[in-house]
Order: sequence, then structure tokens, then C-alpha cells
Amino acid sequence: MAEELFIGLMSGTSLDGVDGVLADFSSGRIAVRAHATASFPVSLRAELMALNSLGGDNELHRAALAGNGLARVYADVVGQLLADTGTSPAAVTAIGAHGQTVRHRPGEFDDVGYTLQINNPSLVAELTGICVVADFRSRDLAAGGQGAPLVPGFHRALFAREEQAVAVLNIGGISNLSLLPAGSGTVLGFDCGPGNALLDHWCQSHIGQPFDTGGRWAATGRVLPDLLSRCLADPYFAKPPPKSTGRDLFNPTWLAARLAGAAAQPADVQATLAELTALVCATELQRHGEDIRLLIICGGGALNEHLMGRLRALLPAVRVLSSAECGLPPQQVEAAAFAWLARSTMRRESGNLASVTGARGARVLGAIYPA
Repeated sequence: MAEELFIGLMSGTSLDGVDGVLADFSSGRIAVRAHATASFPVSLRAELMALNSLGGDNELHRAALAGNGLARVYADVVGQLLADTGTSPAAVTAIGAHGQTVRHRPGEFDDVGYTLQINNPSLVAELTGICVVADFRSRDLAAGGQGAPLVPGFHRALFAREEQAVAVLNIGGISNLSLLPAGSGTVLGFDCGPGNALLDHWCQSHIGQPFDTGGRWAATGRVLPDLLSRCLADPYFAKPPPKSTGRDLFNPTWLAARLAGAAAQPADVQATLAELTALVCATELQRHGEDIRLLIICGGGALNEHLMGRLRALLPAVRVLSSAECGLPPQQVEAAAFAWLARSTMRRESGNLASVTGARGARVLGAIYPA
């Protein structure tokens, strides 16, 4: 059986670095051969974070250079995957390199809006000697869609069960939910709201750690009902799907506005933000997937024991599992999804689901940068 190898790279809204996988599709299904990670250099992370905020000087120049920096990190991860497996660049069909989303405003301003991912896929192709597929979201936007989430199709391919409806919840910087019916029914999916983005920001600001390991700091605090109510009052949570969001909305400025005038202990705020993430995700599952009894968690949030505990408490009739218990470790799922999307592009197959994004139909996604 001939090898069919793809690499998927993911740098998400948590802005903590890059996850990459070498994936083998030779059997028609995905088998991850290797996983590699790389943290962002401090200066690159700071610049990506700054470019995710409205305003600032000389943004076009800075974004171009940040794209070069990101491409070099991508190439380092690719090199590590190849070295770890003894794979030559020529053996890999393509790399799916999503880029770093810094603005996401679908349907706004002119009925199309835009989504902007910093990247330099030409440089990735040059540094690795492998074909690169990038710019996955913009074609869906052009077709009237949200451009996100794009992973439900992959979640269906990986986790769907013929006899049982399943939900997949990715908790990265933003949390997104895929609802997979039993059999061949219609897949739904959308962004629920904040995942780790606000939790990580608060943790970095108050205890100097990149994230709250295992949710242990949040577990020491108490939920503040008034703060939670102010957060939940945001209109985004009441919007029906299709919907998607990002740091354009859920950012430190958003949090500061809800904290204004409140005297709160930092650990209590952290506990409240964890409750916000868990409650919004649980509520959306109950609202749109009331028949679902299995919830699979992936992304960094699956490693947060406090958050997982809150989801189980809020969903007592649902079995809540880490994706590691279902075949793929949590921090490999999103990278594997972009390997799958790159394969779809190279095969001229659609990568979006119109039932998820609201696009006018199925579209082949992405732009190809040959090696």
C-alpha cells in the first residue's frame, strides 16, 4: 500500500505556539505517525497578540514580518516531524498551514466581511521543500459562510458513530462544538465562546504563568455570580448558529469592561472565567444536541481537570471523555484536522460543511503553494 502522507500545523487563538502532526492516510483513515510542538519566541508571541488588537502603527509592515517569523516556526516543526520519523520531504504530499488568525469579521461591513490569517506559505514551502496549502477560510466567506469552524467535517470523519450521536468540543483559545448525528444526518457546529483565551490572559497577568495547569488555581477560587451574569449577558451567547468568534470579541478589553468597579480576588475571577467557559459549552450542547450522551473533548482545555470536572457536573446525563480515550490525544486533533483539510484541497474535495458555516454550498478550500 502506497504511503499518503500529509503534515498538519496548528497555531490557534491560545497563541502558545505550534502543534504539528505527520499523518498517514494510506488506509483511507487518518493515522498520526508523529507529533511535534514549538513555542513561539517571546517577541513573536507579543507581536501576534498586538496585531490581534485594533489599532497600532505600521500594521502591514509588522504583519508581514510576523508572517515570516511564523513561517520559520512552522518550518522548524516540520523539520522535527521529518527527523523523528526518518521521512524525506519528497514523501509528504502537502502541509496544511492554517496561519495565525488575527482578525475574524465574517459577514460584517459589506455583507462578506473578512478573515485574516498571518502566514507566509511561500516561505514555508521554500524552507521545507514541501507543497503548502493555506488560506482555508476565505473561500467559505466568499460563499456567504462564517469561515469557521472548519473542523466539524474532520470530527465527523474521526469520531462519528453509526449507532450513536456524538458531540466534539474543542477548547482552545475559543471553544467550538461539533454535533455529529448517528448515521448520515446533518452535522452542526459553531463557536460557543471563550475557551482558554481569557483564562490564560488572567493567569499570565496575576500569577505569571502561561496557563493555569490543570485548573488548580481556578479550583481555589469561588464563582462570582454577578460577574458571571455580566459575562453571560453578551449578545453573542444568545445568537443562533451559524456563528463564529475570536479574540476580536473575547479579549482583555471585553473582560475589563465586565470587571469595571468590581472588587474581586484574582482566584475568584479565574474560577468565574472557568465557569463561564464550561457553562456556555454545556448550555449550547443542551440547546442544540439534547439527544447526545457522549461528549469528546479536545484542545488544551481537555488537560484542565477543573474544567473537565465542571463540564461533567453541568452535564450529568452525558459521558464526557478526553479525545485521548477515543483514539487521538487532545493536542493533536486540530493539527490533524488541517492535514485532513490539506488532503481534501489536493484531492479537489470540499472542506467546508454548509450546514456548519452557513455558506451557499460545499467549496474546495485553500490556496496551493507548490514546493
